[in-house]
Amino acid sequence: MRTGGRWPFDQLRKESAQVKPFFWMLSAMNTSVTPFQPAVEAYGSRSLTAADVRAQVNLMQDVMAEVMRDGTHYGTIPGTKSKSLYKAGAEKLMATFRLAARPEVEDLSANGEIAYRVTVNLQSASGSFIGAGIGECSSAEDKYSWRAAICDEEFDGTPENRRRIKFSKYQGKVEKKKQVRTNPADVANTILKMAKKRAQVDAVITATAASDIFTQDIEDLPEEVVAEIVGRAPPREVVARQAPTIVDSPERDQLYASLQEIATAGLVAYGEAWAKLTKEQRTMIGQAAHEILKGQAEKADAEVVE
Repeated sequence: MRTGGRWPFDQLRKESAQVKPFFWMLSAMNTSVTPFQPAVEAYGSRSLTAADVRAQVNLMQDVMAEVMRDGTHYGTIPGTKSKSLYKAGAEKLMATFRLAARPEVEDLSANGEIAYRVTVNLQSASGSFIGAGIGECSSAEDKYSWRAAICDEEFDGTPENRRRIKFSKYQGKVEKKKQVRTNPADVANTILKMAKKRAQVDAVITATAASDIFTQDIEDLPEEVVAEIVGRAPPREVVARQAPTIVDSPERDQLYASLQEIATAGLVAYGEAWAKLTKEQRTMIGQAAHEILKGQAEKADAEVVE
């Protein structure tokens, strides 16, 4: 205010003396850049803010876009919206958020069947507990208890209580598959690894609050059940773009070992065995492995000529 046409300089000097420390404090504040995504253990002592949650979601989306690959780290069942997180993708998210897994195994084996329950505890780099997941697997599960018969002779020579004809329906067509029982001991390690994988994926999804981005269970369902959930077959152009994925399994290992043994008898014997395989079995082996086996059969013929 002006007094008698003059500025009250004494009053201004007093106010400026009070304001100056305020601006000095502002300039002295820490202006360092805060990391976009702090370490997970930084959240342990406080609740997450909306900005923290946005940063975490944005980081996962960035990792999905720049690092993770569809079909390798996660996958989408045709006809569904949710993505299924794979073991490789869970490991990428663990590396992103600097998490370490500590599995605890419980043996549930009984009555000749192999079964494990695994609890995976996730810890931060400092050792703080972040979250946990649980998973089970058993040799009594259909995918591990039965495998496709290598040939009709094997099926006919298997006791009736250890063989079966399985009916399945895919794309409106009914298929019959000859299957024989798997020895539980042959898949013991696979059962343990699968239980750990399920627990680890569950732990990562839970600890990172990624359930709205990923699901887990649908990838473990049989094909016919997935088809029923989807309610329709994928478009032909989608199927054409998807190359067959070779998945390691006890069934494939046994089939490959049998073909490898037949290949030692020469190309003719191997060709006859290959011709008897079903389309599903040929896809399971894969074209690359088929060429390797053919090469071994040709080499066996050459050794006989020599």
